[in-house]
Amino acid sequence: MPTVTFQGKPVELSGQEINLGDRAPQVRLVAQDLSEIEIASGKHVQIIVAVPSLDTPVCATEARKFNERAASLPNTEVIVVSMDLPFAMGRFCTTEGIKNLRVASDFRDKEFCRRYGTLIASGALAGLSARAIFVIDTAGVVVYKELVSDIASEPDYDAALDFAELVARNSCSN
Repeated sequence: MPTVTFQGKPVELSGQEINLGDRAPQVRLVAQDLSEIEIASGKHVQIIVAVPSLDTPVCATEARKFNERAASLPNTEVIVVSMDLPFAMGRFCTTEGIKNLRVASDFRDKEFCRRYGTLIASGALAGLSARAIFVIDTAGVVVYKELVSDIASEPDYDAALDFAELVARNSCSN
């Protein structure tokens, strides 16, 4: 399994490693209203944003930045996945004015983190998700992946969003 760092210290990850071209595992997560959100549903291009917790400055900034740019993407849904409880995610979205993305909690059984290989297995954040971005096309294939090398760092927003926009526009024209 890959490793990342947290504040310069190595952190082991566990679960299945997902790579470009792999079929994205279908996973059901809990939305802020306790309904289910399905990852890899095939209905839209999905940008999956895995974060440790929306209750940290880097994760909050990441959600705000994806929220700003998500509104302009055709046939695309952005889903922020964390271990936060659905109620806390709902408060975060209300407080921050988040309306252009969905939040999904993996708190029940960590199925997303296990099946996408983002579960932190060691260190101070063990049991949470590493920071990662996955873009899944409408055929259910992982077409973009960024596993952020240091958990405390932000991802490459432009690369992920530009790629997702290209995939979404191509899926709309087919």
